[in-house]
Amino acid sequence: MKRNLIISIAILSISSIFAQNKDKGTFQVYDKGESYYYSTILKDINAEESASQKSKAFKRFKADATGTNYPAKIDLYKSQWHNPPLSQGSTGTCWDFSTTSFYESEVKRLFNKEVKISEAYTFYCEYVLKAESFVDSRGNTIFEEGSEGNAVTRVYKKFGAMPWSAYNGLNGHKFHSHQKMYAEMHNYLISVKNNNAWDKEVVVNTIKSIMNHYIGTPPANFKVDGKEYTPKTYLKDYLKINPDDYIELLSYKQHPFYKQCSYDVPDNWWGSDKYYNVPLNVFMQTIKNAIKNGYTMSIGGDVSEAGFLNSKGEPNVAIIPDFDIPSAYINDDARQFRFSNKTTTDDHGMHLVGYYEKDGKYWFLIKDSSSGSRNNSSNAKEFGYYFFSEDYIKLKMMGITIHKDAVKDVLKNFK
Repeated sequence: MKRNLIISIAILSISSIFAQNKDKGTFQVYDKGESYYYSTILKDINAEESASQKSKAFKRFKADATGTNYPAKIDLYKSQWHNPPLSQGSTGTCWDFSTTSFYESEVKRLFNKEVKISEAYTFYCEYVLKAESFVDSRGNTIFEEGSEGNAVTRVYKKFGAMPWSAYNGLNGHKFHSHQKMYAEMHNYLISVKNNNAWDKEVVVNTIKSIMNHYIGTPPANFKVDGKEYTPKTYLKDYLKINPDDYIELLSYKQHPFYKQCSYDVPDNWWGSDKYYNVPLNVFMQTIKNAIKNGYTMSIGGDVSEAGFLNSKGEPNVAIIPDFDIPSAYINDDARQFRFSNKTTTDDHGMHLVGYYEKDGKYWFLIKDSSSGSRNNSSNAKEFGYYFFSEDYIKLKMMGITIHKDAVKDVLKNFK
């Protein structure tokens, strides 16, 4: 009897420890027609055609933001210079918009020069590289809109860059839309595969002609400040960016730490194995040190969690609710577990531009190109931004693109 009483008390004590959840969940019905994407971007894209039917509402379980006091005001944050948020429209090119924004901040940091670089030239070149790989592999590589941050670095190194003023890819439209263009390119490549028509020059020229129709033809030469440049000389002589100065920092357990490895996701379609893999505590400390010392970085990971809030009337914050996992339990294993079971996926790339410390925890200011960050007022300073809790980055953000000087102490551990 006494033994049973002791066991019962112990069980009750343990139960009380795990019953201290503060975060609550709720179901919310989303009317797709009211979000920024449907009411603004898609409305503009469909304006030339018949109006699309209103999409059906859907229900999602998420953290309840009622009564919360998250630091969701830009004025709280110490931030580094960056251009205002720019929409990626109806495209899957977040990897490009986020990393282009990062390089713009790098030009400002290194040379005190404010520039607006063309995202369109980069994704144009990336589609060309994908088409070439599709032919070389006889149709066994992925031809999709997505890619990784280091694709921008790779394009710069191979093709150069150009200013937004010389080529923006909008072709007279307000927002980017690649739906028709991508469908035409994809269908063409399927026909190439089905007919064994593996003439690389013909295939690449056809892909270029499709893009030229939808988003315009990139110029071979252009003028900036009265001087003529090519994409390569613009990168080397005007931007003065050296692509070899930038690295990818990753943190997951499925490859050894302090070794370069591949990032095993579909958007790493060319199979880069140059990612620097570090333990989670090093990854997080590197991010904190870098942003405090004046560096920004592009950052990528999962944005599909219950704690990712961006509905109308909500603060644009990303948290890990304690009904998911308590903060103290977020470690390398919890991170890897979610990546392995595919609840952490490679969804989205953004630009980390600032930080704020509150109650011993960091929050990060995230510049974003997607529609979700635009469901608040377009007149608000916060339009186009997210506010990420330290825990969210710790559990759900997988990697960063950053200047090697920001991580030189970490790189010393790699052989």
